[in-house]
Amino acid sequence: MMAIKRVYTIVLDSYGIGAQPDAAEFGDNDCNTLRSIVSSPLYDTPNMKKIGLFNIDDVDYKTSEAQPTGSFARLQERSRGKDTTTGHWEIAGIVSEHPLPTYPQGFPQSVINELEQAFNRKILCNKTYSGTQVIEDYGQEHMKTGSLIVYTSADSVLQIAAHEDIVPVEQLYEYCRMARKIMSGEHAVGRIIARPFVGTYPDFKRTARRHDFSLQPPAETMLDVLHKNNLATIGVGKISDIFAACGISKHIGITGNEDGMDKTIATLDDDFTGLCFVNLVDFDMQYGHRRDVDGYAQAATVFDKQLGEFMAKMNDDDILMITADHGCDPKAPGTDHTREYTPLLIWGKQIKAGVNLGTRNSFADIAATVIDIFDLDLATQGKSFLEKIM
Repeated sequence: MMAIKRVYTIVLDSYGIGAQPDAAEFGDNDCNTLRSIVSSPLYDTPNMKKIGLFNIDDVDYKTSEAQPTGSFARLQERSRGKDTTTGHWEIAGIVSEHPLPTYPQGFPQSVINELEQAFNRKILCNKTYSGTQVIEDYGQEHMKTGSLIVYTSADSVLQIAAHEDIVPVEQLYEYCRMARKIMSGEHAVGRIIARPFVGTYPDFKRTARRHDFSLQPPAETMLDVLHKNNLATIGVGKISDIFAACGISKHIGITGNEDGMDKTIATLDDDFTGLCFVNLVDFDMQYGHRRDVDGYAQAATVFDKQLGEFMAKMNDDDILMITADHGCDPKAPGTDHTREYTPLLIWGKQIKAGVNLGTRNSFADIAATVIDIFDLDLATQGKSFLEKIM
């Protein structure tokens, strides 16, 4: 058996596979993102099916693969959250015992006062809002007054929207850095997000110059350990943002899922040893939150086609892991994430075929396994499954 040189971990953002036992505690009941999207006639993922997607525990609503080519598991989130930051941190080895703060009624007036003083601008909105709807409802007033649109969501986030003609993007980023310093202690939200937009009413449009200013992880992650041992840690998509650039040796920005997979496929031509950690956010941002079943299904189909290209180019000493960070069932009420198990598909020339790892009790098992592959050490509650799959 040759040594593993490269590990690719691809996070299909929000690709849940069924309600966790504690889903009701998070306001969710019978949620199942995968079950919802396979009901669409646009859903077709033969490559994931072949690896073992429909052989995972309780994923019994589509015909399973008679001879799966990879190993597979169902992962349960141990952290007290169902947001992007918490999910990715757990994948990387950190189990968060306490949820990050959320503000369903908006931020306290004391926080708003401090932000206004720092920005030297008034604040509009301060409510839980859809990012597209908020600029439609408050964009005109923002254009007239120069006041900043501040809003949140079900996630632990503070978002600042501003028109690029009123607030240059770099200035908006500076406001977000100010907010990041203010939102500490009890108000330490997972992310401060810059949301620039352009256009004229009623045709305002958000631009691709969004930027996340994340809370630094509270402990060492697999990225930190690999990086300090001089192994590559490539972050594709918003991975660098989620980890506040901690432990990232190279950031590759993307414009969407397809571009993200194209750029991930391109890295297969690079000579590196270490981890390529990928986030494909369109599943969540474009389709899950917008409750677009067919859009989500079509995005899964497109991803699966690119997955076939990726697998065909992999080297014998590469390993691929496909997973998710939470659910966002497009058939669930509301627009929030859903508390779900996530899939884990593992494939490579050195991976055993047909190994069902069952239901694992933490996303952090991925981190423990990645660290085990490179014979390093990380303090984590995760348990390595390397011996079972090699």
